[in-house]
Parts: sequence; structure tokens; C-alpha cells
Amino acid sequence: MDSPAQPALVGEALARDERRMAWLALTLTPGMGPTRILKAMTKFGDAERIFHSSLTELEAAGLPPQSAQFVFDGRALAAAEDEARRVQEAGGQWVTPEDESYPLRLREIYDPPSTLWVRGDIGLLQRPGIAVVGTRHPSPYGTGMAEMLSRDLATRRLVILSGMARGIDTAAHKGALAAGGKTVAVWGTGIDVIYPKENKKLAEQILAGGGAIVSEYPLGTFPAPQNFPIRNRILSGMSVGVLVVEAAEYSGTRITARMALEQNRDVYAVPGNVTNKNSWGPNTLIKQGAKLTATWEDVWEDLPSQVRLQLEDEMGVMANTESKPAGAASLFQEVPLPERERQVLDQLRHDESTQLDEIIEKLEPQLTSSEIFTALFELELAGRVKQLPGKNYVRSF
Repeated sequence: MDSPAQPALVGEALARDERRMAWLALTLTPGMGPTRILKAMTKFGDAERIFHSSLTELEAAGLPPQSAQFVFDGRALAAAEDEARRVQEAGGQWVTPEDESYPLRLREIYDPPSTLWVRGDIGLLQRPGIAVVGTRHPSPYGTGMAEMLSRDLATRRLVILSGMARGIDTAAHKGALAAGGKTVAVWGTGIDVIYPKENKKLAEQILAGGGAIVSEYPLGTFPAPQNFPIRNRILSGMSVGVLVVEAAEYSGTRITARMALEQNRDVYAVPGNVTNKNSWGPNTLIKQGAKLTATWEDVWEDLPSQVRLQLEDEMGVMANTESKPAGAASLFQEVPLPERERQVLDQLRHDESTQLDEIIEKLEPQLTSSEIFTALFELELAGRVKQLPGKNYVRSF
């Protein structure tokens, strides 16, 4: 026989589901943004009232006329039910600000998204993370620094957040994955629309590595230019701090850094060569008070004490359960190099590419060109060297 408490629990669950559906329905309603939706949900209190209110009541709650009509006609609820079904079929989830899995830090910002679409490990949304952002056209130095810092911070159990754009974002995600850490990609498209398309494999690797993909846009949303600056507030809002690696004077990265400051988040910046236009962003941020960042320690020592203690405790548990102590990750195994490969690697730099003809010219007395080609090929396979267009080579971090 059912206990008296069971009907009450069922009723609570139904009310919670209906309220979640109300958040989703208003999110899908034209003319409704996060701030308007929050005001409407607060005004109505009971989600059922939203779907049974008159046009006058809906407009009195702050809905524009076309939005009120969309809800009144039942189109908003129908759209929400269809979206919920499609998200489930796509293997995703959606969360609202009233759900326990909604990111705590994101609730603190001025205009938190009214709905988040998620693929992957939804639990990562609650973990402390650092947003790593920067230009889509980085120098080898910028790419290397983004990858190295992301790798070392991910090793210490910080989640690496970025936008999966070309350039610095891609390097940040790859660095976290190389460390076996967790990374979250915040998209300006639907979670079923990969952008840019060349990062399809990276998206798959993020999910396979236990990471997550997050968006405030419904399934099928295409990469409209205006979406990306808007999504940047989610990157900064979910993080405990934002790390800037190379950004020009007029760039989306500046928007992210400004939002981070408005949201009372720490801002870190990697200094760059003053003759490089992409150094303008981080160098200016440092002049304005951002933390100059050269190694993971520069970020670590500025983390909120409770966050640092949490991560140190977790690393202590990992060190006791694994055969090797926690330490900086490596992109390749530390094994001695054959002499030919060592000679070639010694000719390369982290921050500046070297042309193949220059390498051959410098090593001509010691190595033949075929030996140099073979050594470069082996170094590339090992992840120690990257080949750039025009037969230029740069040393990996």
C-alpha cells in the first residue's frame, strides 16, 4: 500500500517538471531574454499560471505583445515539449537556474542564461575552472603558452573552459586533454552544431575524455556572429578566473575580460612581445591590474583559498591511489632522444619558427638532409615539434 508521503512526492516532482518546462518555453519564446524571463518567472510564481494566463496578464508580467501571444496560443509550450524530446534523442540535457546541476557561479551574474543545453558530464558545471581565451590567429608562442598553462592547470584538477574557436581556444582544450584533465567548451551554436567544422574531432575528444559541451542556444542554432560575444559572459561567469593569451586591441577576448571584471572574477594575462599586435590585449590588461602569468603557479596562488584547499585535497587522494605522484603533465614521455633528433631539436625555439632550409644550413656539417627530414618526422610524431605552413618548424612546450 502506498504511504501518504508518496502522492505528495509525486506532486512535487510534477510541479518541478512543469516549472522546468516553463523556463524552457519562455527561453524559446521570441522577444524574451534572460532578464525578462527571470522577472516573469518571479512574477507568476506558479508555472501553471504562465500557461493559463490571459494576454493582459502575460503582458502585465513584462512580456512584449508578440511574446505574450506566442505563450497564450500554446506555441511556447509545444515548442518546449518538442525541444525536450529532441534533446533527449540527441543524448543531451537541459538545466534551468532552479536545478541543482545549474552552475552555482553562473547564478551570481547579472543575466544568467534561463536555460543551458549540455552534452557530456553535467557535474563539471559545478567544479572550479579557469576560462582560457585569446585570438583566433595566435603566434607559436601564444599557442604553446595556452597549451602548456591549460595542461598544467588541468593536471591540478581545475576544469579548463574555453569556446572551442580556432587558435587559443583550441590550444587550451588540447592542453587539458593532453593532461588527462577535464575541459568544457561553451558554444555560440546549438550543442548539435559544431563550429568551426574542423574541430569536429576535438569536440568528440572532449566528450570522450569526460568533458562537456554547453550552450544557451536551442538545438539547430547556427553560428550567427552576434551569438559569440553574448556567450562570453557564460565563460567568465562559470569560472573562478579568466586567463588571456594573446588578443588584439579590438577582439571578443576584450569583451570576455571586461565581463570577468564586472562579475568580480580574477583576470590573468600572459605577457607578449610588444611588437606583436596580439600582445596588445594581455599587456594592456596587465597595466590595468591583471595578474601577470607565466606559469601555473601564478594562477594557483591567486585562487580563492577554499578552491585551492578543495583541489589540494583531491590531488592528495589521487596521489595516494595512483602509482605516481601528482605533478605537471607532459605532452610526451620523458625519454632520452637519439642524437640526431636532439641536434635538430636544439635548433628550434618555442616562440619563433625556423625554416627548413635554415635548419639544414646550420646542421650541414653534421647531418645530411635526409637525416634531418627523418629526425623532424620523428619529433613531430612524438609531439615535440610542430610544422607550420611553408616548411617552418617550432618547438612544442
